[in-house]
Amino acid sequence: MEEFVVLVNPEDEVLGLMEKQQAHINGLLHRAFSVFLFNSKGEMLLQKRASGKYHSPNQWTNAVCSHPREDETYIDGARRRLQEELGIEANLSEKFNFIYKADVGGGLWEHELDYVFTGIYEGDFHLNQEEVEEVRFISIEDLDQEIAEHPEHFTAWFKIILEEYKHHF
Repeated sequence: MEEFVVLVNPEDEVLGLMEKQQAHINGLLHRAFSVFLFNSKGEMLLQKRASGKYHSPNQWTNAVCSHPREDETYIDGARRRLQEELGIEANLSEKFNFIYKADVGGGLWEHELDYVFTGIYEGDFHLNQEEVEEVRFISIEDLDQEIAEHPEHFTAWFKIILEEYKHHF
């Protein structure tokens, strides 16, 4: 099944729809969301992208990042992807939004108006193996050290969003 993203201008006004991979080839601005989940110790949940993903396979990233569908709100899309990828539900709060552009390799670009949500989760996961290889919690300090030592282990967009997240908190 073809997936489409919602193309927008910087004011989040809809310009149309485009097949997801084509939008990533063309580097066109589209709607996206990112979810940062934490446990009660303040550790961040990371997911390792599945090896079969068409870009950034086997790289670590935040709990969930994806695209709302046409006529779907950002928060509803985030809740849907938590269920589809991790098999969980969590209370989410919108924290901020911003625009970024990241080269994800292979001639593909993430150019997104990204709404960032946070939540707390402690419980079991039911991973969709087509999307997620594994998950783990990590302290921000240890995460910063891992990124400094092995930036290639993390998605391009996660490193950008993480820095933006730190500026807001």
